Amino acid sequence: MHKKYFFAILCYILIIFHSFFNSPLYAHGVRGKTGRGGFVIIAEYTTGEPMSYAKVVITAPDKKIPFQIGRTDRNGRFCFYPDMPGKWMIVVEDGMGHRLEMNLPVKHIEHLEISGNTESSEEKFIYKYLRVISGISIIFGIFGSIMAWISHKKIKKENSAKGLK
Repeated sequence: MHKKYFFAILCYILIIFHSFFNSPLYAHGVRGKTGRGGFVIIAEYTTGEPMSYAKVVITAPDKKIPFQIGRTDRNGRFCFYPDMPGKWMIVVEDGMGHRLEMNLPVKHIEHLEISGNTESSEEKFIYKYLRVISGISIIFGIFGSIMAWISHKKIKKENSAKGLK
């Protein structure tokens, strides 16, 4: 086997290996923030026991599609942050026939207080340079594949001129 073919096959294997096993390099980053504000719904039975893990549907004013769907936590609490003023409809159902319906009038929207960012500057630095290295690897892989294809065509042409297969 020619060295050029060996190099081309090695490049293909590396590209495939890199694509399948290093896919997180191509994904977008993730970061988290904590915020203060919004509303907390507390759903409980008349005995004071919380409606744990009950389904919550929140509908914005004058909308038919729910704004948010979720479940209460084990203490019967559900938090949300409205994005417009008006009368919000809140429905909490426990799946056993108990249903709580509430109207929440929102007069004005407060600015969400955001604190903290869980993505460190070191993570940003690493992510940025991993993207650069991945891009360079892809460029070299494509270039190597093109060069291998050109040299394969050239060798094939020379062999056919000599009468070889």
